[in-house]
Amino acid sequence: MHAFAQLLDSLIYTRSRTAKLRLIGDYLKTTPDPDRGWAMAALTGELDIPGIKPAVIRGLIEERVDPVLYRMSRDFVGDSAETVALLWPTPETPVQAAPLSVGAVVERLLTLPRGQAPAALAQMLDQADSEERFALLKMATGALRVGVSARLAKQALADAFGIDVDAVEEVWHGIDPPYESLFAWAEGKGEQPTPANVPVFRPFMLAHPLEDLRFDLTEYAAEWKWDGIRVQIVHVAGETRLYSRTGDDVTRAFPDVAAAFAETGAVDGELLVKGEAQGGALSKNGGDEGGGAASFNALQQRLGRKVVSAKMLEEAPAFVRLYDILLDGEEDLRALPWHERRGRLEAFATRLNPERFDVSVLIEAPDFTALEGIRAGARDAAIEGVMLKRRDSPYVTGRRAGLWYKWKRDPLTADCVMMYAQRGNGRRSSFYSDYTFGCWTEDGELLPVGKAYSGITDEELKQLDKFVRNNTLNRFGPVREVEKSLVLEVAFDSIHESKRHKSGVAMRFPRIARIRTDKPAAEADTLAGLRRLVT
Repeated sequence: MHAFAQLLDSLIYTRSRTAKLRLIGDYLKTTPDPDRGWAMAALTGELDIPGIKPAVIRGLIEERVDPVLYRMSRDFVGDSAETVALLWPTPETPVQAAPLSVGAVVERLLTLPRGQAPAALAQMLDQADSEERFALLKMATGALRVGVSARLAKQALADAFGIDVDAVEEVWHGIDPPYESLFAWAEGKGEQPTPANVPVFRPFMLAHPLEDLRFDLTEYAAEWKWDGIRVQIVHVAGETRLYSRTGDDVTRAFPDVAAAFAETGAVDGELLVKGEAQGGALSKNGGDEGGGAASFNALQQRLGRKVVSAKMLEEAPAFVRLYDILLDGEEDLRALPWHERRGRLEAFATRLNPERFDVSVLIEAPDFTALEGIRAGARDAAIEGVMLKRRDSPYVTGRRAGLWYKWKRDPLTADCVMMYAQRGNGRRSSFYSDYTFGCWTEDGELLPVGKAYSGITDEELKQLDKFVRNNTLNRFGPVREVEKSLVLEVAFDSIHESKRHKSGVAMRFPRIARIRTDKPAAEADTLAGLRRLVT
């Protein structure tokens, strides 16, 4: 556990991608199985210990130190694991036990009945020093936040052992932690794992943002970028799985889609919910009518659920708008050019249930100027922008220059008044960096319409943090209410009706565009004005 704790500590204070790759690679090469496998599971977000949740840890620390002291310390530090690691009292009688190891910790917590896991965790915390406690708590809750993505961790593994990262990605979701067969192959001690007879996830092909480029549409095809979640559907050996863009298995949240996909193969598409006005087979048009798709807000009601009620299946039926095909039967099509895959996809789709699957329609435009006009007019709730795909592009992992581009529609903006602020996490834990903002009602009341923490520079963060500290009216635990005098220009992709918010609206992807010190708070936008933007 000590080596893993040192790794996390080093990663937190290292910004260089190259240095992070080297740190993880060195750890993996010098750490035995199964410790390194469980460490990889933690770094990639694949480790889930059901018996340990934040509430359990909070209960343990409040049994040992004054609860008020803990909460005040948590507010100051900004990170629960770090706070507990520092506050946890050292036992008067040292614990006599073998040094903790990552593998022993994980396997014990996973095998114990849920009711016994908290006591076991407390015993481990008694045995550990503060660095080990921090690593143990981060690992147990699955909230590492050390600036390492799953892809970077896999790249580090590949670089350390001289293997292809795409080959690692190809089989990753078909192998369970602690990945001993994967490490055996990496070290030349075993055969390369293959995805045969397992519906494994294959990494998505991604697009670069379009920035001041113009294309010849004889070389690029254009299609709508739909506003749902990107999914991959795989059917192998009688089993179907749905994967999100990050490789998370979301099959249980969408059993209606999984049950309707029974053709051997793998496809890439956008998961959407049917619009209220849509009935019967899906519309085949891809224009501003949305092709039968509701807004993202409708889809959001089903995301993250482990059990979906019959009522929800009926009220928010899901379907997939297909973009591409990876496997047709057992034939791998990814090396084919896009235009050939498109033909195979259209043929494959004829064998699917039209209530659950259709193909994203290509946009007919004679030239790029005409395409600009079509995109500018796209304000449908289900359309996020336009995709441009080179007609001869193979389906490759990640972003490759010159192949696919995403051209999102221009964001909407509103001038809002800051109402509340809360400290951030990680390197922002010392700053008030999460801001709740509102708009005015006809009666002059300010109602919250959103919350954002992105879009600002480090200098702007310091400026806003200073404003919060100098203009605090009330404190509610970690949240500060501030004087209603600062206007923030907020950019957002779309806005929808919401019964969960007092204002009745919810923004999609809000971020701070700029600080409007030039504008009086009384001149900020109204809720009525925001409602006119609802799609």
